[in-house]
Amino acid sequence: MTSRLPSPRHVVVIGGGIVGLATAWYAAQDGHRVTLLDRGSADGDRCSLGNAGMIVPSHFVPLASPGSVKLGLLSLLNPRSPLRVAPRANPEYLRWCWQFLLAARASRVALAAPALRDLALLGRRGYEALTLLWPQGVPLAERGMLVLCRTGHALREARESARMAQRLGMPVEILDREAATALEPGLEMTITGAVRYPLDAHTVPQRVVATLIAGLAEAGVGLHWNTEATALRLTGTRVAAVTTTAGEIGGDEFVIAGGMWSAALARDIGLALPLMSGKGYSFTLTKPRLLPRACALLDEARIAVTPMGETLRFAGTMELCGLDRSIDQRRVAAMIDAIPGYYPQFGPADFAGITPWAGLRPCSPDGLPCIGRTRRADNVLVATGHAMMGLSLAPATGRVISDLVAGREPAVPITLFSPDRFS
Repeated sequence: MTSRLPSPRHVVVIGGGIVGLATAWYAAQDGHRVTLLDRGSADGDRCSLGNAGMIVPSHFVPLASPGSVKLGLLSLLNPRSPLRVAPRANPEYLRWCWQFLLAARASRVALAAPALRDLALLGRRGYEALTLLWPQGVPLAERGMLVLCRTGHALREARESARMAQRLGMPVEILDREAATALEPGLEMTITGAVRYPLDAHTVPQRVVATLIAGLAEAGVGLHWNTEATALRLTGTRVAAVTTTAGEIGGDEFVIAGGMWSAALARDIGLALPLMSGKGYSFTLTKPRLLPRACALLDEARIAVTPMGETLRFAGTMELCGLDRSIDQRRVAAMIDAIPGYYPQFGPADFAGITPWAGLRPCSPDGLPCIGRTRRADNVLVATGHAMMGLSLAPATGRVISDLVAGREPAVPITLFSPDRFS
């Protein structure tokens, strides 16, 4: 934990997802008075709850990459594609797609990868500290992650990513089929080979969220649930208060951490945050016939597999959409159809009667989160746009925001994550 400040501030965190909760926690540990508000209830659904629960320093390639462009183009003809870019005539949507295409260059990926690596490793260290503080509330399974490849083509691409990881100083193991299956005794796998990232880990997101909420309450943080932020009231170059459905809340520093709902608030201070919802799905087997030891990524299908206690969660797909959480059963069916291709011991009967979950992940057009102060107002900071990496990067984001509030140099470089880069 960081040392206490001689002059505490009143920090208002707008958004109670995993990023907002972590931000409020670090600010409270710095000795600030903290208020957190969220449009939902304390026990309500949020994007953090249904995700894969993975803490993945291996994910240093941003969503905007040449591989994603290829998948996106193929998805125009296939609604079951893991990445779905549906044709729409909406100007804002088309502008976002154009910015995505401009950012999805190999040279841009090479520039972004070290910054994402550093942020992800900081997040990993954050979870190590949180699990020491709350060993039951923040379980941390430090067993690495397996990228499972069925085809030789996928394995060659996975090996190329592994070599990039090695150049970035990340530990990585390239495995043949026999070596990979030996790591999961009793679990049959139809694969050509795999890549293992030893630093990756997994947790149970529901328990992490509940533990953080309880920890914030115990630390004296003001928690305002069912309180929607509707506007920022600007006085001169500073925000004086946030207008909510329960009245105004004043403060010294304001953190916009509202996920997909961040963009509307940012417009009040003239800040452009071009965020697009990336809808993801998950379903959880409460009594799976087998449990893997470590989390895995089914490479060609883009499905994450995570053991969570005695349950097993499958999460995947990225569907660019508006604020729409409806379930497209075709995409759920595509996930279910793909799983036995990697794990032949699982079949359709294992998934009969499952209840799929959908969440909206805030995606920026260059695939990088928006973290830091904005020039649009002297006392506004932004913490959003993490796409599929919200849980993994939440402690790092909270730490960076608390550093900035305290006037400290952030623990990792954040230039590429500037929220002003789209304005």
